[in-house]
Amino acid sequence: MKHQLIAGLDVGTTQVRLVVGQRVKGEGGDKLQVLGAVAAPAEGINKGVVTSIEDATSAISACVEKAERLIGVQVHEAWVGLNAPSLKCEKSKGVVAVSRSDNEINAEDVNRAVEAAQALAVPQNYDILHVIPVEFKVDNQEYVKNPLGMTGVRLEVGALVIQNLSSQIKNLTKAIQRAGLAIDDLLFSALAAANVVLDNKQKELGVAVVNIGATTTSLAVFEEGELLHTAVLPLGAGHITADVAIGLRCPITLAEKIKIKYGSAKSEKFSKKDEIDISDILTEDNLADESPVISQHYVAEIIEARVEELMSKVDQEFKKIDRSGMLPAGVVLIGGGAKLADIVDAAKKDLRLPVSLGANKHVATLIDKVNDLEYLTALGLTAWGEQYGRGETKGGGWSLGGLSGGAQDAFKKIISLFKP
Repeated sequence: MKHQLIAGLDVGTTQVRLVVGQRVKGEGGDKLQVLGAVAAPAEGINKGVVTSIEDATSAISACVEKAERLIGVQVHEAWVGLNAPSLKCEKSKGVVAVSRSDNEINAEDVNRAVEAAQALAVPQNYDILHVIPVEFKVDNQEYVKNPLGMTGVRLEVGALVIQNLSSQIKNLTKAIQRAGLAIDDLLFSALAAANVVLDNKQKELGVAVVNIGATTTSLAVFEEGELLHTAVLPLGAGHITADVAIGLRCPITLAEKIKIKYGSAKSEKFSKKDEIDISDILTEDNLADESPVISQHYVAEIIEARVEELMSKVDQEFKKIDRSGMLPAGVVLIGGGAKLADIVDAAKKDLRLPVSLGANKHVATLIDKVNDLEYLTALGLTAWGEQYGRGETKGGGWSLGGLSGGAQDAFKKIISLFKP
């Protein structure tokens, strides 16, 4: 059974989450069956970056042990999400001459074109995480989705190259391996999450997945079925908590509870006379010296200001690709930060787009926990492993999430031909 297990590991600043599934045979072929989902407090991680290998290893080990106790089987390897603000997304082009005498494009031609696109100037301290073919051009014919079998003399590919700092990749890899886990592949977290929260129609129309974590917010934008842009912002739900703590002059643990229980991203819902009694929270934390009554309007104002800043940063990323207010399928929010009350309404106002909370659309499961906003990234990593890790082929730096269905099938055949 251990060889059939597929695990997705989401290493965050406050929590390490692991979703374990198993490939089972169904009526329509193989499908993913989720066996369990667990979380453990994170240590030694900040903004997606390992700050202490020893602490990070302990946190990951605790999470893996918890999962093994739950499912009764050892977990040996996992698909791991990467989510650091140092992540870079660059466009690149590769051009090759078609090799066959009859000018029919084969997998080798496509592979050479993508290799040519990969040969961009990467800083010495960066490693390539994904090379994502977005569109092809055969001679003068543009917007080709899948060039295999077509006839032409010149093949050109436009690709997105996602890179991250080598040291950060190595430190995370070291912490995970010391915890006893082998790494199937490292993936950009928002891409993996998009795998389970978006459908093909949304990707075709134009949509963005925004994952609001504790200290980072990552996003992936899709249009015409292809990945258009990615980014990681150094802002998250933890910054909102810190603002509440400063504004109310209270401990950070109390500020977090106030934010979750009484917080809102929409201050206009409350009048300045609206007050809340937090005596029950104070009793739990033994903070008898704190004021038991606070202004709910004031708390909402603090939260609203930080949410506006976060959404303005997201909108700036949309402006980079000329999609500000121009994504018909809107924005899908996931992550623990998306649980904040009224954040959908605030995002609609600030982004001028349809906004909704993410939901698991593709993995049937009886375990409700994996449908939680906080677990969708780990579930996406597991689903990615089931979809692209079948047989002997591994991701190897290729990311297929941005490709249309037909192109995905074609590129699965050539994925193993090169490694970045």
